[in-house]
Amino acid sequence: MENRNILRYMPEIFGICAVIIMTILFRLLPHPPNFTPIGALALFAGAHMNKKIAWILPLSIMFFSDLLIGFHSTILFVYFSYIVISLFPKSKISSSSLVFTSFGASILFFIVTNFGVWMNETTYAKTIQGLIHCYTLAIPFFGNTLLSDILFSFVFFYGYQYIKNHTLVILKPVLSS
Repeated sequence: MENRNILRYMPEIFGICAVIIMTILFRLLPHPPNFTPIGALALFAGAHMNKKIAWILPLSIMFFSDLLIGFHSTILFVYFSYIVISLFPKSKISSSSLVFTSFGASILFFIVTNFGVWMNETTYAKTIQGLIHCYTLAIPFFGNTLLSDILFSFVFFYGYQYIKNHTLVILKPVLSS
C-alpha cells in the first residue's frame, strides 16, 4: 500500500529531476554569456513548489555551480534576482503568460544585476550617466537572457508536463493493481 502512494508521486519526481539535471548541465557546459536556464528554473520552481521554498532550488544550483565556475562581485544581485523571480505569481500557465512572465523575469534580472555591476565595478562612474552607460553596454546580453528564459521556460513547463503525463501512463497498471 505504501509503495503505491510513493509511485503516485513518481511522475512529478521524474519531471522535476529532468528539469534539475538539464539546468545543471546547461549551467556547467560552455554557453553564450547570459544564456542559462536558471531564470526559467526559478519560474518553474515558483509554479511547481511551495512558494516559501521555491527559491532554494535555483539558488542551490547557482551556489554549487559557482563553487566550480567561480564567484564574482555581483553574485548577491544575481541571487536576489532569482529569489524574486521564483516568487512571481503564477497560477495557470498558458503559452502567452509564459512568454510574458519570462519577459518580466528577464527585465528584472537585467535591471537588478546591471545595477550591481554599476555599484560594484570600477568601470563605470558612480553617476546617473555612469549607470545609463552600464545599462546601455549590457543591452546585447539582454537578448541572450530573454531568449534563454523564454526557451527554457517552455522546455521546463511543457517538458515537465509531457514527462509527468507519460510516466503516469507507464505506471498506471502498477497504480491500479
